[in-house]
Amino acid sequence: MDTSEIFDGLLANLKVGQKVAAIRARRDEITKALNKDFRGKDACVDYKLMIGSFGRHTAIKSISDLDMIFILPPGLRDGFSDANGPRRMLERVRNVLRARYTNTDIRVDQCVVRVQFASDAFKFEVQPVFENPDGSFDYPDTKADGWKTTKPRAEIAATKECNDRTSTNMRHLARMARAWKNANGVNLGGLVIDTLVYNFFTQTDDYDSANTATFDLMSRDFFAFLMDEPEKDYYLALGSRQRVYVKAKFQAKAKKAYNRCASAIENEGKTASVKKWREVFGTSVPLTVSEAVLKASASGLRTGTEEFIEDQYPVDITESVSIDCEVTQNGWRPLWLRAMGRVGVPLNAGKHLKFQVASCTVSEPYTLQWKVLNQGPEAERRNVIRGDIIDSTQPGIRKESSIFRGEHIVECYAIKDGIVVARDRIDVPITTTADV
Repeated sequence: MDTSEIFDGLLANLKVGQKVAAIRARRDEITKALNKDFRGKDACVDYKLMIGSFGRHTAIKSISDLDMIFILPPGLRDGFSDANGPRRMLERVRNVLRARYTNTDIRVDQCVVRVQFASDAFKFEVQPVFENPDGSFDYPDTKADGWKTTKPRAEIAATKECNDRTSTNMRHLARMARAWKNANGVNLGGLVIDTLVYNFFTQTDDYDSANTATFDLMSRDFFAFLMDEPEKDYYLALGSRQRVYVKAKFQAKAKKAYNRCASAIENEGKTASVKKWREVFGTSVPLTVSEAVLKASASGLRTGTEEFIEDQYPVDITESVSIDCEVTQNGWRPLWLRAMGRVGVPLNAGKHLKFQVASCTVSEPYTLQWKVLNQGPEAERRNVIRGDIIDSTQPGIRKESSIFRGEHIVECYAIKDGIVVARDRIDVPITTTADV
């Protein structure tokens, strides 16, 4: 499989696709209900604007949060200008939508009204706004007890300008960056991603006319750009130049992605290359023909079949989870696996391994699932190849043991409202084999 085939397939698999019709239908239903209440108009779908990644056309198929603004009649502004005005406006919007969707979870969330459509596996965040003469909008903020200004039209325009200048590569790279985020648990907001992509194209014109045959080099250079970024609390968003805050550090994971890109490029044309691209961008990277046949033939077997969380849940990383592993053996003091790796202490067989959540930003309730991946010649010889998605042994913990030498991987997934919102991975390099 050549480079063009890999990236053509990746981009095709990332398209929002069939969700678009459902999103547009929900958007129009919401708008009609609000226009009926605020303007007395039936079946009116005006006075709305999709913003966020969907509005900037940088979204991918796993999108779960849809951002839209509803433009309020200007004559209402004075009546909601007091300190309690933002909350009263949001509550009015909430009540209108609750009357329209009687069995849907709808609630006020600081600056928006959140409408959780469980059957569609996505939610709308509806923001009522007043339009200003310069095209910006004032939106309600219940924490600030006032109205703040946002400039999504400037962000949409900057995205389009950059995309046109780069032969549509801006949006291609923004979607690929989202695939990397979701595959590797990188907690980056969509506007930060688009701003970083925009900044990347601002400092180089090497890929302004590139096609997918050189997207391998573009990916490598983009991750080199990310890993060299200084750590910041916020960026100035493309177009609007408003502050957009960074949720978590991304440089270390960008460096891992860069190294995987370099390895994939070195092994171009080989199965090993596709494997590395899948480590960077996830299961949306198409398999080679031989791998696809092997996966299909093994799909009915439990042993020897790796499962992928993307096949069981939508993945849209918006939070962070970090795992570590307590390593113990009778008569020895416990050690932590990540600390062992930092100082070069080997992990031998015959140890008890307790994988556990070290930190998690996901609010309760949520569930955890795990994958313990054993592969390679030793696993094949012992017929203990693993890769199933499994539950916790006890809350927040998965207990295992180190038995045989090889490279093992454990992943943890935090699932909330039917969506994987955080994930982490830890390598488990066992250096010796225990007698069994």
